[in-house]
Amino acid sequence: MSSAVRSRVNVRQMVMTAMFVALIAVCAWITIPMTVPFTMQTFAVFAAALLLGRRWGTAAVAVYLMLGALGAPVFSGFGGGVGTLLGATGGYLIGFLPAVWIAGALGECGAPLWRRILGCVLGLLVCYAFGTAWFVVVFLRGGREMTVLLALSKCVFPFILPDAMKIALALLLPQRILSAARPRP
Repeated sequence: MSSAVRSRVNVRQMVMTAMFVALIAVCAWITIPMTVPFTMQTFAVFAAALLLGRRWGTAAVAVYLMLGALGAPVFSGFGGGVGTLLGATGGYLIGFLPAVWIAGALGECGAPLWRRILGCVLGLLVCYAFGTAWFVVVFLRGGREMTVLLALSKCVFPFILPDAMKIALALLLPQRILSAARPRP
């Protein structure tokens, strides 16, 4: 591959990555307040993994988290700052990093549907694990009582069906984009 072609590919990947950073932020602002806010971030994270792949999808999530940590209002409820990441729901945000990496590794464009689904499901489970563990730790450090089962009932069980629907939507998006981008005869 020539350096001009590589340069074009890298610019395209960087632009797509920046677009997904923005999409994740916009999807965070679509919020239904709950113990753990219901947002559309999960959709955007898995769409980034499936469309951009492991490397660039992880870069998009990392930039999103860095912007939020620096105080940009990119988290749910237009929140931002390190305090959000260290708060009770911060583990779910941090859990997006391994989730996007796993989903991207197994489900990059061109992977069979079963691998894309498996990647998203495994990524979601890891995100749930990070978030739930962090949620319990924050509550226990604050002197409040919290069990894993109680945390799961507040933070995971209500989200399983909506997250499955967001994954289904994320599975459809890359196919639609790629088919629309193909040159027509």
